[in-house]
Amino acid sequence: MTSPTSNHLLNALPRQEYERLAPHLELIKLNLGDVLYESGSQMRHAYFPITSIISLLYVLENGSSAEIAVVGNEGILGIALFMGGNTTPSRAVVQSKGSAYRLKADILLDEFNRGGPSQNLLLRYTQALITQMTQTAVCNRHHTVEQQLCRWLLLSLDRLSGNSLNMTQELIANMLGVRREGVTEAAGRLQREGLIKYCRGHIEVLDRNLLEARVCECYQVVQTEFERLLPNKDQSPRLGFPIACSEKIAS
Repeated sequence: MTSPTSNHLLNALPRQEYERLAPHLELIKLNLGDVLYESGSQMRHAYFPITSIISLLYVLENGSSAEIAVVGNEGILGIALFMGGNTTPSRAVVQSKGSAYRLKADILLDEFNRGGPSQNLLLRYTQALITQMTQTAVCNRHHTVEQQLCRWLLLSLDRLSGNSLNMTQELIANMLGVRREGVTEAAGRLQREGLIKYCRGHIEVLDRNLLEARVCECYQVVQTEFERLLPNKDQSPRLGFPIACSEKIAS
């Protein structure tokens, strides 16, 4: 059974707040490429990823796109619901398939409007996410494709349980908003130097320490802000909580 407390935001809630939300959480499967939000569309649910990663993309009129942030088991997808917008200019696409818990928008908003620990936690997460978006813009403007690739790999691995992920070079190029040839060259260099192993869309990080040594400062800026604003995500999940949420996995 996949517990909601595998999501670090849900795990950080005090027991009373958690038990108010638990009966309304629905476990769903997310497949690679699933679109959860389109730009400008009405947002009806928030998502708490467990084993999946969601990419927030800005799509231009000509169809090209660039990633502005990723959301995994550290957070929540749908901050516009409680920040007052109800819509977002970005597209939310599943970058790494897996599971997530879905919560209806009105239930999340009701909990946020109660104030207290839930509101404080969601606002602190929002500040951390804004830092990630800001740093991504800086990185895309000032750092090399190799540095951007290292940052993207580390941010993705931080939200997964292992040291590998499935992603083609073309999709990575779309995420970073760069040419595929640039990603091919950067990935090839990292592989030759023993940092990663890449084969047919499967990327395995062989030496994380070397990868961290090659990445630009943007990765650490984001990590430091998340650690400063949010509870330690490596803390043990709650024990003995009644899981009163739906255990049906939607297709």
